Amino acid sequence: MSAPFARKRFAVVGLGRAGLPAARRLREFGAGVVVWDDGEASRDAAVAEGFEVQRPSEVGGHFDALVLSPGIPHLLPKPHKEAVWARENGVPVLTDAELLYQAVRALGSKARFAGITGTNGKSTTTALLAHILTVAGIPNAAGANLGPAALSLPILPDDGVYVLEMSSYMLERLASLRFDVAVMLNLSPDHLDRHGDMAGYEAAKREIFARQDAGCTAIIGIEDNPSRVMAYWLAGQPAKIVAISSEYYETPPNRALAGQHNAQNAFAASEAAKALGVSEAAIEEGIKTFPGLAHRAQEVAVRDGVRFINDSKATNADAASRAMGVFEHFVWIAGGVAKAGGIDDLAVFFPRIEKAFLIGRDGEIFARRLSEAGVANDYVGTLEQAVPAAFEAAKAGSGIVLFSPATASFDQFPNFELRGERFVALAKGDM
Repeated sequence: MSAPFARKRFAVVGLGRAGLPAARRLREFGAGVVVWDDGEASRDAAVAEGFEVQRPSEVGGHFDALVLSPGIPHLLPKPHKEAVWARENGVPVLTDAELLYQAVRALGSKARFAGITGTNGKSTTTALLAHILTVAGIPNAAGANLGPAALSLPILPDDGVYVLEMSSYMLERLASLRFDVAVMLNLSPDHLDRHGDMAGYEAAKREIFARQDAGCTAIIGIEDNPSRVMAYWLAGQPAKIVAISSEYYETPPNRALAGQHNAQNAFAASEAAKALGVSEAAIEEGIKTFPGLAHRAQEVAVRDGVRFINDSKATNADAASRAMGVFEHFVWIAGGVAKAGGIDDLAVFFPRIEKAFLIGRDGEIFARRLSEAGVANDYVGTLEQAVPAAFEAAKAGSGIVLFSPATASFDQFPNFELRGERFVALAKGDM
């Protein structure tokens, strides 16, 4: 393979899921790479792979870009020291999806790019679109915020499609990437500490449509007011606009896509596939055979007639509402690090809760809110306490235990995946 980044030099800061794979690929593509992580173990791992490990700000010389891990802030709430150095020295702060795009084009591939964002539903929509493309026989690679790091994806041929889940953290670090098909599903308050306020969050999400021209397609949900405002803005942009709503799409005949919210996800993936030239037959087959994603309203165990539903990906109230809307009645496990507004927006679902078992840092706040609404609940602190208690309660009631935390996981777990895996183990009685 040729070296698209020969004679270029990059700094990579943050050597986690995206950072170290990005450093490896940049080196493979001929670039000089300096890496840094604030964690000693991560630095040691990079040294073992032969990387130059230093703070870029202390190395000197020219850098073409700082590739900063998406989770590390470059502006708010407090910029990382290396991001401050980069801004003061005119070094662009980029995400690795941008460098994937640059590498693909430098290597002469005309592969198309599909980008998917939104507060909720983007992982399911990304995976579903990739599955439809596979059914249709179209070469594709999915990743970025979901799955493999963007820069670790293979170089696709001209007829290939990259399906990239894009977080707001990634979208604010693009320079030239243009999505042939861009999807923005929905908007509700999230990551406001990182973006300053809702306006800043919306501006970051709007970058999914940046640099699109008349040959591109912009797909946008219109089920919430901020998205409708963005759709109005899109009307003045050159791309073809497709507005989507679950109201205009039949719920897919696939248990992995249960719930009205998944009707919107399927609608989005269907329209994106059409824009990429996929036949109606392949789209229908792809939706019918989609296996679903872990940690998204996923049935993980059945014991003594009780169904255990793992929805650990529900890191905010809006996401939790989607799973809660699927079940008429359930025993609820929730809690962790709450987002702005807590669970106030879930009040419409409170009558469906037979009993709630609350965990984590803000579980006691949730317990008080539920008590005010007359919902039976206990604050139990941990999943180890919550799951058996919920199991007993569900045996006497609906037979459904729904773990849909409506919070971030960082008080008790490094990420929602490990949180979900813990719930699964407990649900199966393995712990």
